[in-house]
Amino acid sequence: MRRPSRPWTTVPVSDVARDVLNGADARIAPADCTTMAEVRQGVDALDRALVLLLAERQGYMDAAARIKTDRNVVRDVARIEDVVAKVKAAAREAGLSEAIAEPVWRTLIDRCIAYEFGVWDRTRS
Repeated sequence: MRRPSRPWTTVPVSDVARDVLNGADARIAPADCTTMAEVRQGVDALDRALVLLLAERQGYMDAAARIKTDRNVVRDVARIEDVVAKVKAAAREAGLSEAIAEPVWRTLIDRCIAYEFGVWDRTRS
């Protein structure tokens, strides 16, 4: 069994994602919303930011598929559990319900693995 990796390493976020996260896509703080239109505007802005971050994450799946020389190591159960543990810890710290975070990340990981298998197969066929 692999030892857990460090909690989080810092990697620069892409310029586009950073602009969205830093308010280039203006939104009102949840506590300041007084209308459903403001709530929806905030949710839509965050969804756009999440899409950018997920696209960047997908780029790392492309890199993993390129780097891994054995298809059998694409799915790494120890790594999955390590990621989920770190996500749950980060969720607790951020005030995000683990009941939301864990299933979202497990689905994300599952879909990323499927994507990585596809890339791995295409690049070696």
